[in-house]
Amino acid sequence: MTVLIVLSVLFRPSLWVSYVLRKYNRYPETNFPGTGGELARHLLDRFDLQDVKVVVAEAGDHYNPVDRSVALTEDKYSGKTLAAIVIAAHECGHAIQHARREPLFLLRHRLAQSAQGAQVVGSALLAVSPLIGGLALSPHLSPLSLTGAFMVLGYGVVVQLATLPVEFDASFKKALPLLSKGYVSEHQLAPSKTILRAAALNYVAGTLLQLLNFWRWITVLRR
Repeated sequence: MTVLIVLSVLFRPSLWVSYVLRKYNRYPETNFPGTGGELARHLLDRFDLQDVKVVVAEAGDHYNPVDRSVALTEDKYSGKTLAAIVIAAHECGHAIQHARREPLFLLRHRLAQSAQGAQVVGSALLAVSPLIGGLALSPHLSPLSLTGAFMVLGYGVVVQLATLPVEFDASFKKALPLLSKGYVSEHQLAPSKTILRAAALNYVAGTLLQLLNFWRWITVLRR
């Protein structure tokens, strides 16, 4: 029973997000003059972000701060569904955050950039900690092992936690005010909020999984 509860908590957010995006990505809306890709280009130009590209993503809608591009999957880029329009606005929200150099966005970007290096250093610390522990005759969890475990998995948790407020800001402080000014109709506003909530919560399942993995590592290392 406990396992089922844990699995429900971990995977329900992801399943709900997938359901919402599928539901609102089925049928083109008649009141949209352009596709998701065209709306993204329009919004970026509106905010004088002509240097930000709009490209087709191979996997997953996202904003890439390194090459400054809004990447949309083909169905969003070429589609006129409500999901295509709303997700395009959400990703443009990240481009606006970057252009304004908002502190939370920059913090999340720096953490994400350093995550791979942290994993390499953490893996090295975990590899040498048994040897050092043996030489020190200390079989218990050492500061070295704890530091290594944190850098391998705990650092990812920090990145995920820093991502959540950035995502909610892109959805409800950037995209929603824009969409409500004539880009979607009044009856489309409520489902647009649902899609934006799904876009922001897309990282919750990942955060929960990272926390679970980190806890399991600490439990193993303490034995």
